Amino acid sequence: MPITPFHFGLGAALHGAAPRSVSFLSFCAANVFVDVESLYNLTHQRQPVHAFLHTYVGASLVPFAIVLLFLGMRWFASRFWLPDLLSWRSLRVKQVAVGAALGAYSHVVFDSIMHSDIRPLAPFSEANGLHLAISLLELHLLCLALGAIGAVMVSLRRIHADEDKQDGRV
Repeated sequence: MPITPFHFGLGAALHGAAPRSVSFLSFCAANVFVDVESLYNLTHQRQPVHAFLHTYVGASLVPFAIVLLFLGMRWFASRFWLPDLLSWRSLRVKQVAVGAALGAYSHVVFDSIMHSDIRPLAPFSEANGLHLAISLLELHLLCLALGAIGAVMVSLRRIHADEDKQDGRV
């Protein structure tokens, strides 16, 4: 299914581990961006469903698109009112780029395990050595576990930040 939230579990864990380096929002945006191609292919009955953006070459372009989108939104927000949902305006370009790169490449890895029509090394190879490297149940459980771990890490950081504020250590 395109634009699956299962991919977001890894993003939550990476952001939880390194919140100043990895933007969860750009991680998710990159995953959605990659799957827009699949959604288009599905709705237009095109094969393969997982095409160019599901290759490492295609995924390499995604972080640039996400950063350009972020910079465009930042420019627009400086001139017109745009809501600052999830504090996106406070993100640094490096955070956005790292999150988007991790999101795009991990998307290719996870979908390579799950889908038989992916050729992640195209145009250099038609092979997909990751297909069914682990079972689909294990893959989904891994994504869910990573999401839970990320949620716990983010929650613990917020609790500690609140405690620091109350103690006057900030």
